[in-house]
Amino acid sequence: MPLNPSKWHFEIDDYLNPWIPPAPWKHIPYPIAHFLGYRPNHPRPLGNIAVIFWSFIGILSSLTIIEVVGRAIPSFEAHGTPMIIGSFGAAAVLEFYAIESPLSQPRNAILGQLFSSIIGVSISKLFALGPVSRDLTWLGGSLSCACAVAFMALTGTVHPPAGATAMLAVVDKAVANLGWFLLPVIVLGTVMMQSVALLLNNIQRRYPVYWWTPREVGHRRKQQQQQQQQEQDDKNNSESGSDTSSKLEITRTRHLEEGRVAEEDAMIVIRRGHVVIPDDIYISTEEKTYLEELSLRL
Repeated sequence: MPLNPSKWHFEIDDYLNPWIPPAPWKHIPYPIAHFLGYRPNHPRPLGNIAVIFWSFIGILSSLTIIEVVGRAIPSFEAHGTPMIIGSFGAAAVLEFYAIESPLSQPRNAILGQLFSSIIGVSISKLFALGPVSRDLTWLGGSLSCACAVAFMALTGTVHPPAGATAMLAVVDKAVANLGWFLLPVIVLGTVMMQSVALLLNNIQRRYPVYWWTPREVGHRRKQQQQQQQQEQDDKNNSESGSDTSSKLEITRTRHLEEGRVAEEDAMIVIRRGHVVIPDDIYISTEEKTYLEELSLRL
């Protein structure tokens, strides 16, 4: 059978998601979980004026905080750190305006910037080894951005501003001079922006839509736990000599029926004038609006 590279497909989540633990919202007090993006009911969409208002406040606040904190850290000044990395401006647009985009979720915003910084600095150091490195800076910048985008795509962490970070690490002299010190600068700025986003975006809106992925996670861990529990129950029953015929069977239903217990897949429920969307299902604003309009016609 001939190979067809155009049909090759790789999803890292197919290998990671089975082992990622599910969201721990039931173990966190709701006032805290609320500002981590958890909602028992899906919030209704806002008008664009409210969205623009909170975007303005969030972008102004986050970038100002990053600049003030950066100027107050002696090691930043000693390394000649720029007042702010240029790519943070683009990141602020995503994290305060387009907050429902997959590209603006914490996994993408944090890991995308971190991976791209590492790639950008690595390529900058590599090109600095050659005697004609200054003449090839343009090539290094293009290569670093291309490598960063490819790596983010393979790891499910695509964040457009991070591509700019990788390129700046090579072509911008002030950023390139930081070397590996760029990593703590990027991590600190990214974490501060995320902190402001969690606070302000959850006043009238919801952020993030998800922390890792909208897909199912943790089923391998769950299977292992169930298997371990089953083995422990079998061991206890064999030691006690008790009848094992009445043991509880775990199935994928959400109700008790003939000794079985539910774990049914999440579903969207539409009633007249009311739409219930589970927290682990991601849909766009347009889709939510359509479902709400549909519910009013029932």
